Amino acid sequence: MAARLTPDRLRAALAKGAPAPVYYVAGGEVILKDEAIATVIEAVLDPGLRDFNLDLLSAQTLDPEGLGAACSTLPMMADRRVVIVRDVEAWKRKTKGKKAAASYLAAPAPETVLVLVQGDDKDPDADLAREATLVDCAPPVGDALDAWLDARLAAAEVALEPDAREHLLRATGGDLGLLTAEVAKLAGLGGDAPLDRETVGDLVGIRHGETIDDWRDAILRDDVAGATAMLPRLLEQTGVSGVRMLFTLGASLLVVQWARAMARERRLRGRALAAAIKSDCLFATRPMVGSYGPFADLVAEVVGQWPGRRVAHAVRATLMADVALKNTTISTEEGILTDLVLTLAASRPRKAA
Repeated sequence: MAARLTPDRLRAALAKGAPAPVYYVAGGEVILKDEAIATVIEAVLDPGLRDFNLDLLSAQTLDPEGLGAACSTLPMMADRRVVIVRDVEAWKRKTKGKKAAASYLAAPAPETVLVLVQGDDKDPDADLAREATLVDCAPPVGDALDAWLDARLAAAEVALEPDAREHLLRATGGDLGLLTAEVAKLAGLGGDAPLDRETVGDLVGIRHGETIDDWRDAILRDDVAGATAMLPRLLEQTGVSGVRMLFTLGASLLVVQWARAMARERRLRGRALAAAIKSDCLFATRPMVGSYGPFADLVAEVVGQWPGRRVAHAVRATLMADVALKNTTISTEEGILTDLVLTLAASRPRKAA
C-alpha cells in the first residue's frame, strides 16, 4: 500500500504536489467519499476541460477490458485525466474484473489518475489497497469531527458561540448528513454576529439538554430526575433509539473505567486528569462519545463518584438493558431505560453517617 490518508490530508497532499496514480476511497461515511472524489477532480482537472477528461464508471457494469481502455485514453489538452470507478466491491476475488484491475494497478498509466470507490463500509480489499493510496473515509469522531465541522462552518461563513457549536454536535449526534443540512440552514440566517445556543436549538428543533450526550451526562452526574425526565422527549426524536443511547453510555462508562485506573496509577485529578483522558484514551481509541474536550472534562469531574465496582456493575447493567431492548416484547424502550437509570443511581456509594 502506497499510503493512507484521511480526506483532509488528501486535500493537503494534492495542494502540495502531484497526484498519486491510483486512489482507493473506502470507509463508511458517504459524504467523506464524495468530498474525496471532488477533491481529486478539482485538483487534477481544469474546469473548462473537465467534461473531456473525466470518466465515471461502475465496476458492476464495467467489462474486464473496459478499465484498461478508459485509463489508457490520452487526456485532451491537459496533462492528466481522471477515471472514477465506483462499487469496486463488485470485483470479487479471482474474477476477470478483479484480475484486470490488479493488472492495471501493477503498471498504471502516467497520464491517468484512477479513483477506485468502495460503496459499502467493509474493510478495503487488500489486493487493491496494496497498490493504491488509500483514502480512509471512516466516520470522524473527536478532533477529526470538530475539524470537519469547523471547515464547513467557515466555508458557509457561519459563526457560532462555543456552546452553540457544542449543542449542534450533540443535537445531530455528529452525523455528517445532518450537520451538512443544519449548516446550510444556519447559513441562510445571515448576519455577522455569532449565533447563540437558543437560535441553534430552535433551528435544529432540539433544545439544549435534550440530546443523547445530555442524557449520558446526567447519568454520570447522578442526576436521576434529569435523566429520566428527558427520556420521553429523546425517544421521540428522529434517529434516536434506545440501542443507540446504550451504545453511547456503554462507551462512556468504559472511558470512566480507564480514567479511574489512570487517576489511581498516576495520581492525577482535575485538569491534569482531563488532559490525560483526552490524549491517552480518547485520541488513542476514538470512541463515539461526543466532543472529546467537554467529555474529558466531565469524566475528570465525576470519576470520584464511580468506584471500580460501580463502573463494572454499570457496564453489566447497560449490557443487560441492551439485550432486553433487542429481545423483549413486554416492556417499552422508555421503561427499560428508566429501570437502568434507577439501577445505576441505586449503586451510588453511600456516605458514612
